[in-house]
Amino acid sequence: MTSNTAGAHAVDGLCESATALYATALREGRVARSDLVAAPCLVRRALVHPDPNDDRWMLPLPAPAALTRLLIPFAREVSDHLSDAAALLDTLLPFASLAPPPSDPTITVIHGNDRIMDSLREASRAARSEVLTAQPGGNRMVTNLRAGLENAQAVIEAGGRLRHLYQHPVRYSRRFAAYLDHLGPEHLEVRTMEQAIDRLIVFDRETAYLPAAPGTESALVIRHPALVRYLVHTYEVLWARATPYDDPLPRRMGISVRTCRSHIARLTQTLGATSRTHLGALLVGSGIVEDEPGGV
Repeated sequence: MTSNTAGAHAVDGLCESATALYATALREGRVARSDLVAAPCLVRRALVHPDPNDDRWMLPLPAPAALTRLLIPFAREVSDHLSDAAALLDTLLPFASLAPPPSDPTITVIHGNDRIMDSLREASRAARSEVLTAQPGGNRMVTNLRAGLENAQAVIEAGGRLRHLYQHPVRYSRRFAAYLDHLGPEHLEVRTMEQAIDRLIVFDRETAYLPAAPGTESALVIRHPALVRYLVHTYEVLWARATPYDDPLPRRMGISVRTCRSHIARLTQTLGATSRTHLGALLVGSGIVEDEPGGV
């Protein structure tokens, strides 16, 4: 009997009893401690905690808070793996030219910005279901915006959808707002996040594009199914932690005043600003933040 009960509980998920009890606890605001004997995974996952006023009851942790807390270790693990992958690319990529390419490679290197743009254009026209993109920074240059719009429209015309993941500064870009106006929310979903992300584009969960080196002059085209699945999983973890573009940002950023001041100090030092006013002018001049007509 003991072995059957233990086998009914998933190691990483919730058993059926726990799922039902958690739903009941969320609806009613509490669950009897005695009921949790049949659903130990609720306690193991810390989805319920003791009622400070009555030890006979347990109180549920709201699902959004539980999801955020449980995703943090996965996000850290993904970040570590990405760092390791980047180090391997930096070490081994210079040797790629020393051996002849295989007849049917699942990982290829494209050199030259024009060739990369042509390849992305072809992949966009061939896409049929979904395109996932992650872009560093918060601004899109005019040429990239025009090419991105053409590629996005090609995907939409074929019946596909797009998801874009950016850093928070894109919310203040007039050019990006104009880009969204051309496409509409029924075809495109956008989220933003605080942490820096590298460029990643995945077409139909079959083909992925990654930078092969710093800058925009070389790219990796990955068609290996296992690697593409891993990159999609990485994207989904980041997506789950990002803030929807239409949501108010200050309420969702989750950073302290000290962290905000640290970011400002780092930008001031990096750009060589002598004051916050000078920093603002340098940011506008760099294209990271766009100057609004008549704005302050």
